[in-house]
Amino acid sequence: MRLALLFPGQGAQYAGMADPWMGHPAGRDVIDRASKVLGWDVGVASRSSESLARTDVVQPAVFACDLAAFAVLSNLGFSFHVAAGHSLGEYAALVASGAVDFEPGLRALAVRAREMQIASDASPGGMTALIGLSLEQAGEVCEVAGRGDVLAVANENGPKQVVLSGSIPALERAEELARSGGGKALRLQVAGAFHSPLMSTAVQPVREAISQVAFHSPAFPIVPNASGRPTSQPLALRDLLSRHLASSVRWDATMRAMVEMGCEWFVEAGPGDVLGKLARRAAPGCQVRSVGSPAEAEVLAEELRQPLPPEGPEETG
Repeated sequence: MRLALLFPGQGAQYAGMADPWMGHPAGRDVIDRASKVLGWDVGVASRSSESLARTDVVQPAVFACDLAAFAVLSNLGFSFHVAAGHSLGEYAALVASGAVDFEPGLRALAVRAREMQIASDASPGGMTALIGLSLEQAGEVCEVAGRGDVLAVANENGPKQVVLSGSIPALERAEELARSGGGKALRLQVAGAFHSPLMSTAVQPVREAISQVAFHSPAFPIVPNASGRPTSQPLALRDLLSRHLASSVRWDATMRAMVEMGCEWFVEAGPGDVLGKLARRAAPGCQVRSVGSPAEAEVLAEELRQPLPPEGPEETG
């Protein structure tokens, strides 16, 4: 049985997301370690919607919750064959695989979060998910709606879900165009225009921070955002992580790569179930579970002890 591990990123957060992990020794240890490195209490900050609205807070907090989930899963004896993380989730995937050590990984992510907050404050923007449009159609919307403003394809989440990132006027035009073309548009709860040129001032400081991190051979392959293809090469992992802030998140390609690797189960470790929903669409014949608490991890462990029938088609509505 081949298990793929998925780590969510910014946008998956919710107030109180660290609390379930604080009730488990392995999860609490991760939250406490993260708090010590950061110099502020992740558990307390994660209970505040106001704090989680800030990129420099929410990214380290999601990272800590992702890895708290992984620690609990590891404590239960789970073994994974490949991992990927959506945007900041890639940092968690690298740490979980052993490619990057916890403290330097978190410190590099904290630089990323800080610099993205600075860029967002200097150049306000946002992100919008276009649903029901192909990548080609979304690209056309992006080109037309840009009109001299900043607008870019940020996330290739699936065949019919593409996220655009850029200035607010450009996003508003894109949303109108998408709806007039029969699609849906959903503004995301993020604090800036991530994975777009509005993040350009953050790129060099983040690359410098990553250059100071030692990369090792991982225990299992990682599928980086920038390539959408699995690799276990430390130098490749470093290079692709350095590039991913300024490139699109190729999540659709990531899911296809995991299916091609023969993955039968997809386990989302961390807050929310966004990646689980995407996995169900990308791999309809596979089992998908989202683990946002120790109790859900234990339920999954029990499920894996007994054979399960294939999942039926995903309900729509």
